[in-house]
Amino acid sequence: MLCLIAVAMLGCGNSGLPGASSQQHSVDNKTGKVKRNFDQAQIKRGESVYNTYCIGCHGPNGAATPEWRKPGADGKYPPPPLDSTAHAWHHSTEVLKKTILKGTPPEIGSMPAWEGKLTEQQVDDVIVWIKSLWSDEIYDVWFKNFEGK
Repeated sequence: MLCLIAVAMLGCGNSGLPGASSQQHSVDNKTGKVKRNFDQAQIKRGESVYNTYCIGCHGPNGAATPEWRKPGADGKYPPPPLDSTAHAWHHSTEVLKKTILKGTPPEIGSMPAWEGKLTEQQVDDVIVWIKSLWSDEIYDVWFKNFEGK
């Protein structure tokens, strides 16, 4: 019984991750799309973290390279864009955070693990910055699929 209560509580609560709180969002009455209400200071911090640690692989403004879907000679995929043009928005906040902290599986990609190199706050900030790159349409779909349940 206690396990069922714990599962129910975890399923209904705020995960504590950026973008996870429905209180940060509202719905635009005209479009029906979720509106973001991100902390602009956090976005700015996230952009700084990105420009320091991530831009070398993922490119300016998360645009990466046009050939990101094609494996290299080593069989690994190059870093994907993080804006609306790729698949970052197909993943929950938890998966994005885990990928940043743990890196990609070595047989798939070359993303290093940033755990112990970036603080929890830096990771949260960069995730919010990445989400700020997404178009309103993409963010709306992402939110409804992962956070708005």
